[in-house]
This record gives sequence, C-alpha cells and structure tokens, in this order.
Amino acid sequence: MLFEKQMQIDGDTDVYELDPNIKAYALKDVGFQVSNAGNYTLERSVDPTSPYNRNQMLKITIAKDLSGFKMATTNASGNRRLNIFKGPHAEGNVEQYHFIMQNLIDREILRKQ
Repeated sequence: MLFEKQMQIDGDTDVYELDPNIKAYALKDVGFQVSNAGNYTLERSVDPTSPYNRNQMLKITIAKDLSGFKMATTNASGNRRLNIFKGPHAEGNVEQYHFIMQNLIDREILRKQ
C-alpha cells in the first residue's frame, strides 16, 4: 500500500489526513517508532478491556518525510484487515479507536477531513 494524503478505516465514515502542523517529535511523544526504512509506525490495540490484548490492532505508518500515511485495522499478525465497526465487540472497539484518533488529532498529527 502506498502512502496516501487521506485515509479511511474500513467501516468508518470519517476521513483523516495529516495535520499541516505535524512534527516528528510529536510522533515520538505519542508512541510512534522509527522503522528501519525511517518511517514512523504506531500499533495500538482497539480492545477497550486491555491494551495488551492484540486481537484487533490499529496500525498507522507515516512516511519519513511526513508527506503521506497509511492506516488500517488488522488482526494481531497484521496480515488480515478487519472492520471493527461490525461484530459483537464493535461498540467498545470503536470507542477505543475514536479515543486513539482523538489523541492524534489533539497532538496535531492527524485531522478529520
């Protein structure tokens, strides 16, 4: 998947883009790690009962030059995309997802379109 200017999680009605005021130090402050390729990656569980339960994950990768990003909700191994807006645990997972996204908005990393 290529880095995009705008992204949307499967099942979500909101579209996100990188905030024009994004700073590399803000990425590190919220837990992004620098990959071997120099990109910034964040993996967070969307399970509201435990941050250590990695059954459903939000994965965000931002290009090293902060020009684009990609994001998806996946299973723990990251090889299958999931729609967290469906299923028996959807309400809690979506609430946790929105909490994570709001934190990224507040830190001027992402913004809603």
